[in-house]
Amino acid sequence: MADQQQQPPSSITHRPLKIITGADAFGCNLKDSLVAHLRSLDYIQVEDLGTSKYYSIAEEVGRRVSQSAAAPIETRGLVACGTGVGVSIFANKFPGVYAATCLTTDDALNARSINNCNVLAVSGSSTTPDTAIEILTTFLNAPFKSPCPASGSNPWPEDIQSFLDESVEEMSKIGINNETIVPPPCFICSLVKARDEGKEEFTPVDVMPGASMRILRETPTSAIVRFKAGSVEPAHHHTFGHDLVVIKGSKCVWNLSKKEKYDLGVGDYLFTPAGDVHRVKYFEDTEFFIKWDGHWDLFLDEDVDAANAAIDNQNN
Repeated sequence: MADQQQQPPSSITHRPLKIITGADAFGCNLKDSLVAHLRSLDYIQVEDLGTSKYYSIAEEVGRRVSQSAAAPIETRGLVACGTGVGVSIFANKFPGVYAATCLTTDDALNARSINNCNVLAVSGSSTTPDTAIEILTTFLNAPFKSPCPASGSNPWPEDIQSFLDESVEEMSKIGINNETIVPPPCFICSLVKARDEGKEEFTPVDVMPGASMRILRETPTSAIVRFKAGSVEPAHHHTFGHDLVVIKGSKCVWNLSKKEKYDLGVGDYLFTPAGDVHRVKYFEDTEFFIKWDGHWDLFLDEDVDAANAAIDNQNN
């Protein structure tokens, strides 16, 4: 059996295979050598994702191998970093991905035979290109459940064969939640429900008398804002532009930077660019949805008394 395991490459019948590769900066040279070798093999398609500063490239390799389960051609992965450990951990985060760090051909043979390893991780700091090519060749050629060093290079007993079958089937289910997933509550729907139940949670806006706000999302920020009838927003500006839609009530907005005035009622929309100074008057209890392009901030350009005086002057 040991002799059969060491058959020359010419005696091995190859099926078409696709290899997706990637490495961090510590494994890129070794990965490039292995990619060159893979491209010399006429039965292999190579998709090289290149090099990233951190292990994120291995995450992408793992994701693509995971998504290829139903592809017409078998797809495996090859990842490299300094030790081969970090990239294998990142690749293994996806269902159906069995990544193993292999420093020897025996490692690769055991990983393929016992675990049906489909992503090979190699060490750029401790493995030479020649040794890595031998490891890669073993990874490409060794079948699942084949004799390997862990079996003494003998066929697996029937009970172990059965265990290997069941273990791989069990592994393939990890990361797939078959239970009904309850989506998180929609903030807008929750807001309506809270309104109906009288349990709305709004926080007063200290620098804007009569105002309260409920943040729905942070950066970019979305919120529901309320102002009491008669309230005034003194002239102010924001670091980021914002969109708003009036849900209830009515208001008037003066864009002082552009010298424009907007009268807004229910259903009306307005975009105010970043840095534009604007002043607002509320004629009735008003509620609106607002979204900033970034985080929420506010810089006052006048106080409330100056704002009221300016509005009175405009009305006269």
